[in-house]
Amino acid sequence: MQEQQKPQVVIAAPTKSMGVSIILTILFGPLGMLYSTILGGVIMGVLFLIIGFLTAGLGLIVLWPICIVWAAVATNSYNKKLVSGQKTF
Repeated sequence: MQEQQKPQVVIAAPTKSMGVSIILTILFGPLGMLYSTILGGVIMGVLFLIIGFLTAGLGLIVLWPICIVWAAVATNSYNKKLVSGQKTF
């Protein structure tokens, strides 16, 4: 009997741009983070609302750079997983 080989399926997914990720986060804060990490964008969006209200907006000076760093790390992590083949869809 002949063994039938299953066709190999290749999923081509583009990597995320680090520059776009950082620019979107600089311009839009947590909303821009949604490009690189959805969960991170939602978490930081909630924190922005809470901390922004409690500190009359002064706390956002601290949170904004945290968003930028988080977006960059998330984009780098996504790209590494994608290239190494660990990323599941």
